[in-house]
Amino acid sequence: MTNSASIRAAKNEDLERMVDLVSRLKRLNGEFDPLLTPVDDLENEVAKYLQGMMKDSNSVVLVLEDGGKVQGVLTAKLIDRCFYKPRLVGQIADVYLMPEYRRRGMGYKLIAEAEKLLKSKGAEMIFAEFPAKNVIAEGFYRKMGFREITEIFAKETQ
Repeated sequence: MTNSASIRAAKNEDLERMVDLVSRLKRLNGEFDPLLTPVDDLENEVAKYLQGMMKDSNSVVLVLEDGGKVQGVLTAKLIDRCFYKPRLVGQIADVYLMPEYRRRGMGYKLIAEAEKLLKSKGAEMIFAEFPAKNVIAEGFYRKMGFREITEIFAKETQ
């Protein structure tokens, strides 16, 4: 990692690399829980997802770039919690950094930039979503001042 690492809005030309990074994240999530096993056509689904996010004015897609190469990605979107205050919140859905960029403050910088952009779109609170068994993500978000507010329980239908 060089001192030239920067965070910026994703561009269409970043798509192939972002697909790789988000696909890595989804496969990692599957290692935490079999209910998060990725679909067979993962890369195509991730590409469609990212293209939609990049076109959506209520979404944020950021990349960490170093030496002209994308080394990390973050996706987030605005959510209307119509029953609660604050009503408009930002939800961080995906954060993935290549291993050599972890534990160097880059994740914090990605989250801070996403928070700034989501706030400018009207978000009054930020959520982060990740697998329940991902204790590394839990520790990361706790250090940034996040705390749990809901639990999601799942059961496969029979």
